[in-house]
Amino acid sequence: MSPQSRESESNRQACSCLPSSSSTQTMNFQVTVLGLDKAKLDSPQAFLDPEEAEEAEDGQLLEPEAWRTYVERRNVLREFLTSELSPHLLRRHHARMELLQRCSYYIEILPKHLALGDQNPLVVPNTMFQLIDPWKFQRMKKVGTAQTKIQLLLLSDLLEQLDHGRAQLDALLESPDPRPFLAGWGHVEQRLADLSAVMDNFLAMMVPGRLHIKHRLVSDIGATKVPHIRLMLSTKMPVMFDRKESVAHQDWVSLRWFVTIQPASPEQFELRFKLLEPRTQQECTQCGLIPVAACTFDVRNLLPNRAYKFTIKRAESYTLVYEPWRDSLTLHTKPGPQEEARPPPAGPARPTPNRTF
Repeated sequence: MSPQSRESESNRQACSCLPSSSSTQTMNFQVTVLGLDKAKLDSPQAFLDPEEAEEAEDGQLLEPEAWRTYVERRNVLREFLTSELSPHLLRRHHARMELLQRCSYYIEILPKHLALGDQNPLVVPNTMFQLIDPWKFQRMKKVGTAQTKIQLLLLSDLLEQLDHGRAQLDALLESPDPRPFLAGWGHVEQRLADLSAVMDNFLAMMVPGRLHIKHRLVSDIGATKVPHIRLMLSTKMPVMFDRKESVAHQDWVSLRWFVTIQPASPEQFELRFKLLEPRTQQECTQCGLIPVAACTFDVRNLLPNRAYKFTIKRAESYTLVYEPWRDSLTLHTKPGPQEEARPPPAGPARPTPNRTF
């Protein structure tokens, strides 16, 4: 073979090894579709989730030492929001606050050597009330009412501060620019300390405390020794209807209620009922108040197919100072035999269309 022929054959083989223009376009299209172009492969953000990619971009704004400080402080804030001020914890406090707003509050009279919770007829002698001036005790009941209302208002305000503080810190944690976060870290630390103090005050006020006595409750009885007593505010859990067990029948209803924490001694209750939307003057008498010494009662002689409202509360007590809430329940009695047999009211007559043949 001549030298020219060998050169020509070598050129043909070299050309056959190179991809054609159509093949090159196909390969570039496949790379573009897969999103694996060189610009993206060289970027570390390609393998990060959106939050990590955002942090990586923020890191480019700071020096390495400042970036490490930012990450550490950001983790401190996140840990505080997760453990000390978590949404689950705030929801629990809101539920406890709602429960306190439904409780009943009483004055407990105790000798100074007894602890709260030991008050019962065997421990606290009945003569204790006989030694207390009734007029001064009524004044102390008004003080107890005011103190309870103020305490509930303060608890609501503290819980609102915790909610607001949580929202502020959440917004700071989600801020895209790390530089204001680092510049204002001193204020953030002070805010964390303030919120911790608010939480401590909130927890301390959840339990009713001692009543401050400005005057002697025991009048001069001529005795050589006046007994030492103290007044405490105590809480009783709300009385609530059992909505599953309370059932309405044709002309009577069976009611059940309960207290979350059962008292040591039996309690007295007041059950009220009232017919809703009376139609005659006689039906207006379908109401009343019934004293009950149990947690169940059947109200009879009701009208069929009518709605009644029932409320339940503890009976009035000499030591009661504040009871802002009482549970209510509306039940509808079943229809009577005549109403069941009565045909349903007919609808409006449909006009017969005119037809022309």
